[in-house]
Amino acid sequence: MFGKKKRRHTVVETLVGANSRLNGDLHFEGGCHIDGTVNGSVTADPDTESALSISDIGNVDGGVTVPYVVLNGIVRGDVFASQRVELGPTARVIGNVYYNLIEMAIGAEINGKLVHQPEGQVPLLEQTARIDSKAAAANES
Repeated sequence: MFGKKKRRHTVVETLVGANSRLNGDLHFEGGCHIDGTVNGSVTADPDTESALSISDIGNVDGGVTVPYVVLNGIVRGDVFASQRVELGPTARVIGNVYYNLIEMAIGAEINGKLVHQPEGQVPLLEQTARIDSKAAAANES
């Protein structure tokens, strides 16, 4: 509470500008900043220190699966933040938020569920994929 707050300083290597629209999925490593619109999912490997920031004019129409997320814009889809999610005062999520640590400013809006997933726990998305693959294998037998 009274200690220094550790801030993540990630170099932005991927940028979707304010006048840009990306139709399709975006997979990145390192830092990514979105000012424009992405029509598709945005993902980064969960074992990396990758960070995504979406400005107040940024939009993602699809799921977000990134270890560190700083959101001030709009996401229409589920957000999976394996490490930390920070929701600014203008953040809007139309979907569920799965998180390990969360920081939420007054004014942020989530139209869905908040699901805590402690570090080390198998993420719900992976659990669902395992169940689906076991069911498919059972159906083939």
